[in-house]
Formats: sequence, C-alpha cells, structure tokens
Amino acid sequence: MTATPEDRIKSLAIWDGPIEIAPLVGGITNRNYLVGNAGRRFVVRLGSDIPVHHISRANEVAASRAAHAAGLSPAVLHHEPGLLVLDYIDAKPLSAQDIREPATMARVVGLVRSCHRDIRRHFRGPAAIFWVFHVVRDYAAALEADGSRHETLLPSFLEIAERLEREAGPFEIVFGHNDLLAANFLDDGKRLWLIDWDYAGFNTPLFDLGGLASNNEFSEAQEEAMLAAYFEAGISDDLRRRYQAMKCASLLRETMWSMVSEIHSDIDFDYSSYTAENLRRFESAWQDFRNS
Repeated sequence: MTATPEDRIKSLAIWDGPIEIAPLVGGITNRNYLVGNAGRRFVVRLGSDIPVHHISRANEVAASRAAHAAGLSPAVLHHEPGLLVLDYIDAKPLSAQDIREPATMARVVGLVRSCHRDIRRHFRGPAAIFWVFHVVRDYAAALEADGSRHETLLPSFLEIAERLEREAGPFEIVFGHNDLLAANFLDDGKRLWLIDWDYAGFNTPLFDLGGLASNNEFSEAQEEAMLAAYFEAGISDDLRRRYQAMKCASLLRETMWSMVSEIHSDIDFDYSSYTAENLRRFESAWQDFRNS
C-alpha cells in the first residue's frame, strides 16, 4: 500500500507528540501542508526535483536558508529528499490588487531589492543560475520532443527569444527570486516576507522586475514607479527598453512553463487556461515591444 503525503509527514522524527495536518491551498509545483505540533505551527512542502522545469530541491533549500539568514524568509527547520519543513509565518498572502497599491508596491520593491543585494552574501554551495533564454530554449526542445499541441509556435518563440536576449543586455547580475507571484509575498501586519525559492538563482534584476510587473498586471505608470523606486534614480530610455525586453522574456517563459506543465504535471490545476492567458499577455507585450 502506497504511503500518503500525510503518512510521510507523520513519520518525521522531528515532531514532539501527535500532530495535526491540513492541506494549504496553492502551489503548482509542490503540495503544501500546515502542521500543528506542541503549540507551534509549521509548513511542510512536498516536491521532488523537476528537471524539465530546472527545479532542484537542494538549490531550493540553499536559497531558503540564505533568504532566512538575510532576514527575508522563514527558517528552514528540517529537510530531506522531496520534503522541506519551514517555520510558519502568521501572515496574509498579497494579491495583485494589493501589490498595485502605491504604499504596498514601495514595500514590495524594497523587499525585492534586499533579495537581490543581500541573499548572495549568505548563499552557499554551487552557484545557482536562472537564465530565462536558456530555459526558453530548453522548454522548446522538451515541447518538440513531447509532441506538444503548441509545437507550431516554437520556431517563432525561439526567434523572439534570440532578439530579446540581444536587446536586454548588458546585464547586471544579482541573486533573483525569479517567481514573483503576488502570493509569494506575505504580510504579517508589521512587515513583508518573501517565500518559495524553487526557481531562485543568479540573474539580471530586470527579470524579477519584469515578472513582478507582468504577474501583477501593472499599468505603464506603475511600471515607471517601480523602476524609479528600485533604481532610486531617473530611468533612461536604454534601461526602459532593456526592461521591456526582459518583461517579454518573463511572459514567454511563463507561457512555455505552462505548456510544459500541461504534459508533465500531475497537480490538479487548469494549465490549459493558464497557458492561454499567459500567451495572450505575452503576445500583447511583444507587440508593444516591437512597436516601441
């Protein structure tokens, strides 16, 4: 008889007496659970390596530890292959609408800047690199090999990625989160936290900024405010165009991520609709970029 996720969690030697387990909503590359034990609460994340998505759980642990050491993320209390136990933060996940509010956006941008500047001082082990243009090329190869229903789009995707890579440079390198969905920001009423380090690695800051804007549907004015707050300076036309290129790349990668997940994921999520929505947003951003 196959053990359930709950069975595996109960079997951990770290608990002090009986535990209570409840699934947490969300997570489209992990299964997450809230665990109560001896008057404390914990989050348990279950998920193996996902090579097709370039997810290494060893890297996730290293990034999570570094993010905690930098004061940005909850503590790692235990890990083993396919399982990560974190301290529970009693906080509300932000929504895209929350992030678009000017005061919250300023706090979010400050947290992202801290991620980029501070985590690298604490990260240990082999360098983790997230290079969106390599990811796009690798996704294209996987989609072709798997006979994806989106296969006819791949040549244009690769051609667009080549152009975006040329136009997005030169590149500054920071330690990026690389998955800035609204729900990965938590507000405990006093401060913000940043969680979920599946895709973390060294990258250009413009990728995170482009992802933050596209994931949370910023207006052009909000994008300008975000860039000015992050760089603490006026924004040149050159920087603005490089940023727009990386925003397009972020949307292309999210679209292809969903296309690959349609084939490979066993998590109950409507990837087909997610693909369609991200493809629409990517095509709109690419058209704007071409016309700028």
